[in-house]
Amino acid sequence: MTGRELVHGIIAGRPMPRTGFWLGNPHPDTWPLLHAHFGTKGEEDLRLKLGDDFRWITPQFRASTYRDPRGRGLFDAAEFKRFHGQAGPLAGAESPADVEAFDWPDPDFLNFDESLAELRAAGPFYRASGFWAPFFHNVMDLFGMEAYFIKMATHPEVVHAVTARVCEFYLEANRRFFAQAGSLMDGYFFGNDFGTQIDCLISPRHFDEFVLPWFRRLTDQAHAAGYQVILHSCGSIHRVIPRLIEAGVECLHPLQARAGRMEAERLAVDFGGRIAFLGGVDTQDLLVNGTPSAVKAEVRRLRGLLGPRWICSPSHEALLPNVPPRNVAAMAEAALE
Repeated sequence: MTGRELVHGIIAGRPMPRTGFWLGNPHPDTWPLLHAHFGTKGEEDLRLKLGDDFRWITPQFRASTYRDPRGRGLFDAAEFKRFHGQAGPLAGAESPADVEAFDWPDPDFLNFDESLAELRAAGPFYRASGFWAPFFHNVMDLFGMEAYFIKMATHPEVVHAVTARVCEFYLEANRRFFAQAGSLMDGYFFGNDFGTQIDCLISPRHFDEFVLPWFRRLTDQAHAAGYQVILHSCGSIHRVIPRLIEAGVECLHPLQARAGRMEAERLAVDFGGRIAFLGGVDTQDLLVNGTPSAVKAEVRRLRGLLGPRWICSPSHEALLPNVPPRNVAAMAEAALE
């Protein structure tokens, strides 16, 4: 059985012979440490050595995807990311007319050649792709976090207008990409971090008004194209998981193990059998400070709790250099047992 068949079956809820495994997407500073430990030369070499079943190939983070002749990037380019926690370029917007005057990205500048080539060369592994579409964060960057949350109460029509502009771009980008990718991809993998360490960033009422409708449209679009849907959200999102399931999410990533109400025991009781899980191996303490034997024991425990609809992976995909490679090896070995 190929990794592609295995992961697809796990997400679909079919009985599979073993747990799936995804290394995640280690931080750039981590790769040299992993290569030195495992004796590998490149990313694919290491994934093959570890038995990785999953390949994440998103056009959004390929520099060649968006070709604005002025050199501008997409919403998550550095020019916007600097506004986290500050007043963003739309902080002063008072009406939808102010929103329309902003210089929005143009989908005609998109080019998918690089990502399509990667998908064609991906081998017998599950291909998670599509635009990452972090619209919750894009809107936050455009307003600035404080202005965003305040305007939900004071200027909801402006928040709706900005969110529509961002999400309509992603829907059009996905429409074009899905048409070219076709059966080269298996699942639509996108991400919006809704949670802090202890709870959701916004109330369920605001989530239902400003986030969930667009979330449904992105999910429905992927299903219409024949893809499974995997959502990434860090933090404590327990309160909105029922909404995510109802909206059509089939797999939840990364299961931040030490966030409030996100422990595997609770997830298994509350949502087991209704959604697949990807992640959960604690990166805040266990993988950093634990022994290989402790890591293996935790993987086995998680398998017992969350299996059979579980793919073993870190509780945050961006493994940092403070994770000893021996613990990465232990996680992979236990996952493949």
